[in-house]
Amino acid sequence: MKIHELYSKFLKASTVTTDSRKVSENSLFVALKGENFNGNEFIEQAIQAGAVCALTDEKERENTEKNIFYVNDCLKTLQELAAYHRRTMGIPVISLSGSNGKTTTKELIAAVLSKKYKLTYTQGNLNNHIGVPMTLLSIKPKHELAVVEMGANHLREIEFLCSIAQPDFGYITNFGKAHLEGFGSEEGVIKGKSEMYKYLKDNDKSVFVNCNDSKQIALTQEMNRITFGHCEDADISFQYSKNSNGLCPSISYQTHTIQSQLIGDYNASNVAAAIAIGLYFKVPLKQISEAIEDYKSGENRSQIIQRENRSIVLDAYNANPSSMEAALKNFEQIEGKQKVVILGDMFELGETSKSEHQRIADLAASLKFDLVFLIGEHFNQTKIVSDNIQVFSDRENAAIFFENQPLKFSHLLIKGSRRMELEKLTHLF
Repeated sequence: MKIHELYSKFLKASTVTTDSRKVSENSLFVALKGENFNGNEFIEQAIQAGAVCALTDEKERENTEKNIFYVNDCLKTLQELAAYHRRTMGIPVISLSGSNGKTTTKELIAAVLSKKYKLTYTQGNLNNHIGVPMTLLSIKPKHELAVVEMGANHLREIEFLCSIAQPDFGYITNFGKAHLEGFGSEEGVIKGKSEMYKYLKDNDKSVFVNCNDSKQIALTQEMNRITFGHCEDADISFQYSKNSNGLCPSISYQTHTIQSQLIGDYNASNVAAAIAIGLYFKVPLKQISEAIEDYKSGENRSQIIQRENRSIVLDAYNANPSSMEAALKNFEQIEGKQKVVILGDMFELGETSKSEHQRIADLAASLKFDLVFLIGEHFNQTKIVSDNIQVFSDRENAAIFFENQPLKFSHLLIKGSRRMELEKLTHLF
């Protein structure tokens, strides 16, 4: 089946899904395969559940009378369909990537732009070779803008995602020590993420650049760029307040000051990017301010949980050495006695894993915390040089300890990689 033929069927569908459990009336079901699943096995079930059309890449399952159609490769077809739809709709697409903060930044940008525009944007962190096509396929005739988050853990991935999304604008939050196993080094991270810059430059598109990030400034010298930040010569110039008790600094533009509910110096650039993009797209400043000030982080991302006179900073959605260091240094600035830190393993660090876990353990020991708990196989291999640090091989053993010896604290930071699921400890405090 050719893409233009499939596209006519897509237009009759209410939505696209790759999960047979989420098939709704008039949806288009695409049967994907993975290491532990085969969506082709659920095609009949999808049709019975109301799918208007289903795609299979197993020839024997084709049944055109039931609107089950064969394609060579369902994943590739999904991606081609998304690119075709994106070209057909033709609305501006803003892409963003980066080592840290991209999902929070995407949510902030969406909050700001939705004050003026009908918008579709990446849900959660569905930012890979499946998530990006699904976001593009969610574009409806009513939409005026799309914001597409792009994740990557190896070279050529951002390049490929850009070929599907065909962005008109781009923004890279930062370069950090994330996915070092796939990228090979921090230099590999820079090269991989910068594939977005190459696409934008080659296609004469535009990029938003934080003027306070010297790496980004250097890499975008010859591009159509809109600069923002605490720089006098920036296209959009801001003033940042001093970090107050761990909060994200307030940001002033002209005579207006905006205070986010987010924590940490590291969120200042995320907030600034959303403000700058809002200003570029002519969202009224008052509405930008409302969007930023009303936004609350969730899904275990720098989430603040209040327990009577105590607070828990839950940042257990993801972790890498760069974000871990930033979170620890910011937590040290929070005023209060009995500050306790719980850290979980970081993953996908390759050969640097041992040294990076040791560096974070040493950093935690050097900062002014009352107690530090390290959890996971990687942290369990570190050399501990402080009496206030305790190590557990896994979350289950840590939970048993906390159940028997309740923690006393005014502020608690919990941070670790998604796989550690440290949010499952919060009910103990």
